[in-house]
Order: sequence, then C-alpha cells, then structure tokens
Amino acid sequence: MDEHANGIVLNAHRYSETSLILRWLTREHGRLDTLARGARRPKSPFRGKLDLFYLAEFTFARSRRSQLHSLRELRLRETFSPLRLDLSRLQQAAYASALIAQTTETGLPIPEIFNLLATFLEHLARQPPTPWLALAFELKLLAALGLQPNTAELHLTPTAQRAAECCLALDWSHIQLLPASETRELSVALHRFLQFHLGRVPPQRAGIHGLGGC
Repeated sequence: MDEHANGIVLNAHRYSETSLILRWLTREHGRLDTLARGARRPKSPFRGKLDLFYLAEFTFARSRRSQLHSLRELRLRETFSPLRLDLSRLQQAAYASALIAQTTETGLPIPEIFNLLATFLEHLARQPPTPWLALAFELKLLAALGLQPNTAELHLTPTAQRAAECCLALDWSHIQLLPASETRELSVALHRFLQFHLGRVPPQRAGIHGLGGC
C-alpha cells in the first residue's frame, strides 16, 4: 500500500541515466530516501518537480529490503525559487539542510523540525539573509533536538546571552532586525558547541558571510 508524505528535498543525486535519488525531510515520516525512476526522462511526470528545497506532497511504496523507497506520485507545492537567484540565500538553505541531515535519523518523525525548515526557507525566499538567521536556526534546531545549550556551556557575556534568547523566542522576521555587530561571540560559541556535541560542523557553515569557520 502506498504511503503519503509532505516533504522538503534535502538532497538529490543521479542514480542512473534516467533516475534520481531524493532525500526528504517529511512531516509524517522524518528523514526519508526515495528513488524516482525515470525522473530524468523528458516525458517523466516528475520532470521539473524535483530539486533542492522543493516542497511537495507525494506518495511512496515502502521497500521491504532497504531504506530506499519508490516514489509514486507527486504534487509540487512550493519551489522557493528566490533561493536559486541569490548565493547568500542558497548558502544558508544548504547549511540548514546539511545540519538537519546530520542531526536527524531516518524514519524518526519530528514535525517541529519539519516546520522549522519550512518556515526558514519561506522567510529566506522573501528576505535577504543575515548571519542572525543561521544562528537562530542552529539554536532552534538544537532546542527541537533536546540539545539546547545553556549559558554556562557557551560562556556568553550578558549581551550575547540576550541575543541567544532573542533567537530562540522571536520569529524569523524579528530576528532579521537584530544588529549584525553582535553575531561574532555567539557564532564562535555555537561553533564550538556543535563541534563538541556533533563531532563535526557541516562545512557549509564556513560559506555563510559573518559566521565563517570560527
């Protein structure tokens, strides 16, 4: 029996001359990999509907032998097209995707993380990014994973601590307005925290202006 999902494409790569493998973050099933057979053919029903950060409703047939399932039908809901027209937006979206892929498990649904990514991409598609958005995404994702750092762990000054609290409490549009001059201390502290708890930090972080590799 086919199963239904709402998902965002985290990664896509060629499986053969005609097929694609898609890694999704779904609301219903968590992280999920599907094989889109024939998706690269000119007359494929998937043609033009599968790309990074696309949001879609789809059905899939679950494999009994592996974690690669068969994509059946798909209805594209949103492409977040402005992300592909601005390198800084694309870098932040790529970092968010890589961080989620590293910190989530296949088949474990966490709707809060799906909603976090969907609203983040929606905001990036509307507004030019600032370093605060990436820092806020890190903090909100850590909180959703049960890894929210405390002040003692980060060794923050009172000013940086208040900024971190704002990142957790405010929505994206208000985070956008935080002063860029205050990002450095929190960025360095979060880089160290991520490196300690995750083992490594996705290299995409270094490409975000204002964060760097710390």
